Order: sequence, then structure tokens, then C-alpha cells
Amino acid sequence: MKALNLTTQRQAVYDVVRQAHDHPTAAEVMNRLVEKGYNFAYGTVYNSLRYLVDKEMIRELKLGEAASRYDAKLDEHQHILCEVCGRVDEVMTQVPADWSLAVAGETGYEVHHAHVVFGGVCGACQQKRS
Repeated sequence: MKALNLTTQRQAVYDVVRQAHDHPTAAEVMNRLVEKGYNFAYGTVYNSLRYLVDKEMIRELKLGEAASRYDAKLDEHQHILCEVCGRVDEVMTQVPADWSLAVAGETGYEVHHAHVVFGGVCGACQQKRS
């Protein structure tokens, strides 16, 4: 792997994503940087996120929403998305091995990894509906 070039901006963006527990969007990363006293251009934040994804320091999550979310947790895990409020939580349950075998058999692909996104309604939204 090539040497990392963690500029002040990239380090600040990385720190925000690493400290987040809610898989922030780029706009949310930007807002948190402003709260910490940084004044980066949107382009700098987007470019920093892209760099960190490319260097495999964070993951970009495309969970069926308009905006990507970012996750610094790189170990294998899944996600669940609240279909009402958009909340995203981690699911530590592993994808069953027979799913990958079935996908490989159906498609002819050599499956290296899987990411499952579950959809549902979070507890807070369930309580609001009651």
C-alpha cells in the first residue's frame, strides 16, 4: 500500500468519522467539523472522504438513501436502516456461508464478501406509532 498522506483536513475528517456512532453523511461530517472549529470547503470534505475510502481507512455505505454514509468500523458487519427516520445501526450477525455459495452457484461469481442491509422500523419510531 502506498504511504498515507494525511493532511490536517483528512485527519480531521477521519477523526469525525472514527468518533461517530451514527454513520454520518458528508453533510453531517461537515457540520461536526464546523462545531469543532474547522472551516473547510465542502469540496475538501468530499475529497477527504473519497481519499479515506480509497485508502480503506473508512467504508462508504450506500444504503438506498440519496446520500452515502461513512463508517470507520472495518471489520465484517451488516447494517439495519430505519425506514421511517433513516437511523442506521450495526448488525454483528454474520452472513451465512450458504448464502455466498448460493449466490456463487446462481451467478458464477467467485464471492469474496457480502454486505447485507436490513430494513425495518427502529424502537423510537415504533413507540411514536403506538
